[in-house]
Amino acid sequence: MKRYVAVLAVAGLFGCGGAKSARESMSAASMLNNIKKLSSDEFEGRGPGSPGEEKTVQFLIEQFRRIGLEPGNPDSTYVQQVPLVGITSQVTGSIQVAGKRVELHPLQDFVGVGRPQKESIEVKDSGIVFVGYGVVAPEYNWDDYKGVDLKGKTLLMLVNDPPTGDQSLFKGKAMTYYGRWTYKYDIANEKGAAGAIIVHETGPAGYPFEVITGSRGRENFDIATPDKNQNRMPLEAWVTLDKAKELLQAAGQDFDALKKQAATREFKPVPLKAKASFQIKNQIREVQSRNVVGKLTGSDPKLRDEYVIYTAHWDHLGRDETKQGDQIFNGAVDNASGTAGLLELAQAFAGVSPRPKRTLVFLSVTAEEKGLLGARYYADNPLYPLNRTVANINMDSMNPWGKTEDLVVVGKGQSTLEDVLAAVAKEQGRTLVDEPTPEKGFYYRSDHFEFAKKGVPALYLENGERYVGKPAGFSEQKRDEYTNKDYHKVSDEVKPGWDLAGAVDDLKVLFEVGYRVAQADTAPQWKQGSEFKNVKR
Repeated sequence: MKRYVAVLAVAGLFGCGGAKSARESMSAASMLNNIKKLSSDEFEGRGPGSPGEEKTVQFLIEQFRRIGLEPGNPDSTYVQQVPLVGITSQVTGSIQVAGKRVELHPLQDFVGVGRPQKESIEVKDSGIVFVGYGVVAPEYNWDDYKGVDLKGKTLLMLVNDPPTGDQSLFKGKAMTYYGRWTYKYDIANEKGAAGAIIVHETGPAGYPFEVITGSRGRENFDIATPDKNQNRMPLEAWVTLDKAKELLQAAGQDFDALKKQAATREFKPVPLKAKASFQIKNQIREVQSRNVVGKLTGSDPKLRDEYVIYTAHWDHLGRDETKQGDQIFNGAVDNASGTAGLLELAQAFAGVSPRPKRTLVFLSVTAEEKGLLGARYYADNPLYPLNRTVANINMDSMNPWGKTEDLVVVGKGQSTLEDVLAAVAKEQGRTLVDEPTPEKGFYYRSDHFEFAKKGVPALYLENGERYVGKPAGFSEQKRDEYTNKDYHKVSDEVKPGWDLAGAVDDLKVLFEVGYRVAQADTAPQWKQGSEFKNVKR
């Protein structure tokens, strides 16, 4: 480990002067111009399969050509086709419990999606079972299902990991992949359930229920499969905390008591004296979406067939024509800012002479907001072998509020990329700090995760905590303000007074990390204790 970091440090200290001047060429002004362009109403919220996608993809191709990137697809184009299917579900349903009918009001207290590609799906009189956090984690000797046959049942489950209070379980306060909604639906599907309903709680989820209605309540996407999702359970859903409490109370159960039980290994599934019925009407369309990819071929014949991949997703939530007034989810922070950052990095690296030894790939992926689909498709169908991809560096929602003294490492402790980062940050006079809200599981919520699942060391940063010239608590204030007012809302637009100097500082760090990795004789490795260490590439 020490030798590895030393090699990378030397690679940075004795790199060509061109790398330093290229790094310093990145600017807040050009970054802001690209954010304004990408998040303008002209791009209609950059929804996959929309006119906004066409404009976004063409803009990125034009920028890659202008910068001088080579086509990133071996077929000599700048795009990787990503076959998707769009599903717009209208879900109605109710629950019969103790002789009473509990109504579920779509987009008010309930959001449901029918993933199988059928125009009409019905779930009738499905028994409801509360399964705690819906987790099976053998390494923690944890099983919320306890061998109970749940075929055809509707499973009610809690969001996030079980809050056991034991730091040796589920990484303590930090979320693991077991806490993500994608895992919970997958395990319910494995159990043969008719449906899974996650109880939404704003604190553990990390966002308000409006985020669910604004994304899952509209058109959803999946990667197109030959079986048309016939192996997926009929219903994936969310319900508000208040509606879940109403249901449980009607069934003679207390939510707080059940939640307390669910935080223990001894928890067993609790059948409720209730039955659920749902009618799902789907509108289905096939969509040919695209990842946009460019590259700079490495200069060393021995290392140019190894790759450092920078990623940022270009998509956002598009346009909702059912809304009154503003209909466009502009996605300025999420993720026009990361896409603009990707362009800054590409421009800077194109100015480095001689080129770094390894090949640099700049990958702008589709459908992150729909479940990391563009990154997942690339990871399943890589343009460059994953066993020769030495690192992924991801950018999602960059800092628009000024310079910080520190850097937040998301999922700290995963790979030796963090050791390179620490050395670079120190040279910039900055320090690395842990995530302020690790329970929100950001390491599992952006595109780098799809690379990590395949064994590629992946690095992802979040805004720093100590803002230069700002009072204590400024970071938390701005973060909460954005989450509550703008995240996945039409109000995520460029704001007066934005200061991208901090974002540029972060880009300079990410540039230098990528440059050192591209120059080093050895490649990054997963650290002991990472859940990705033993993944075969």
